[in-house]
Amino acid sequence: MKKLKITDGIHMLTMNVEDILFEGIWEIANGVTLNSYIVQGEKTAIIDGVIGWDGIPETLYKNLGDIGVDPQNIDYLIVNHMEPDHSGWISNFRKVKDDFTIICTDKAEKMVSSFYGEDKIRVVKEGDTLDLGKGKVLSFHPVPNVHWPDTMYTYESCSKTLFSCDMFGAFGRMGDHCFDDELTSDEVEFFEAEGIRYYSNVMATFTTSLKKAIDKAKTHEINTIAPGHGPVYRKNPQKIIDDYYRFSRYAEGAGKNEITILWGSMYGMTKKAIDFAEGILKREGIKYNMVHMPLVSESEMIATVFRSAGIIIAAPTYEYKLFPPVAEALNEIGRKRITGKAAFRFGSYGWSGGAEKEIQEIMERNKMNWDLIESVEFEGAPKEEDLAKIEVKLLELIEKVKVKTEE
Repeated sequence: MKKLKITDGIHMLTMNVEDILFEGIWEIANGVTLNSYIVQGEKTAIIDGVIGWDGIPETLYKNLGDIGVDPQNIDYLIVNHMEPDHSGWISNFRKVKDDFTIICTDKAEKMVSSFYGEDKIRVVKEGDTLDLGKGKVLSFHPVPNVHWPDTMYTYESCSKTLFSCDMFGAFGRMGDHCFDDELTSDEVEFFEAEGIRYYSNVMATFTTSLKKAIDKAKTHEINTIAPGHGPVYRKNPQKIIDDYYRFSRYAEGAGKNEITILWGSMYGMTKKAIDFAEGILKREGIKYNMVHMPLVSESEMIATVFRSAGIIIAAPTYEYKLFPPVAEALNEIGRKRITGKAAFRFGSYGWSGGAEKEIQEIMERNKMNWDLIESVEFEGAPKEEDLAKIEVKLLELIEKVKVKTEE
């Protein structure tokens, strides 16, 4: 665990976590950081917590002691968000000190009680404040459905620090560099990709609420954004605000200037057309990604489709329906409310079609509103006339991607 000073009276404790499924679902190949924050005035508050505190009081004493904090002087535990990666340490803290107040939103109050059996709770609403003394004044600002209904921002007015919890966060482990002004160009690119993965995997379903949370952040004068996962932004906090707005646009159909081929093939017939499509994309100088289902993880699939302005769905009919791994991928994309993508589908069939009907059912059920170009289906292997049709449709897709591109 690292202990870092953000400004006078504010410290961060951060640790990398690897080899877990985030939320029990999402593969995080590059790990994730868990950040918590200590604010000291005459009184002391912990904002969120690090689940890695192992339940041994001596561990917590040492970590806090290293930054000059006596656990017995901690009066408040501020729960910005009740998901256990932020709140799971509360019971362990009870082993260190028994007299403290939990501060949270009304929607978190019931969960604090049901998860951890706590009852010494102060519920806060928009604009409520907590004066810790020595100029450290915290205010509280609910941002519901980011991405749970209980979430709030905590804002420290003297240093103008926004403790944003899951908002403005990213997957990805941190090495020696934890602040935006320390990141190398490779690390900036890394956290761009991991931010997209995080948003698409965890947040995309709630994009409407996240856009409101972006607007609420803009109502504060901000010098520093301190999220629950990923780097702290102290040089240019506006960058991560702008990034999150761009990510919200990706959820609504915009994307990078690239096309993702979301594909599956049973016996290689559809793959013949995919190989042809790759040749067209290379000829036209289009960046593209290959997402082979079911071999690619759901986390990677969602992130890749999410960031792309155009999608090719390449899959055959299977038992009168769409090839199941691709159908399941589209269902998950729909559940994440990734809407408005420009898309084109082709695929083979044997004794009968049926894939096209299921695609339409998935799109309609999830209200995806994708801009679908007319599909090309072919019996068995694609013939020359089938490939010619695919080329025409691909060129049409490329033009739609140009309109939807937002880098």
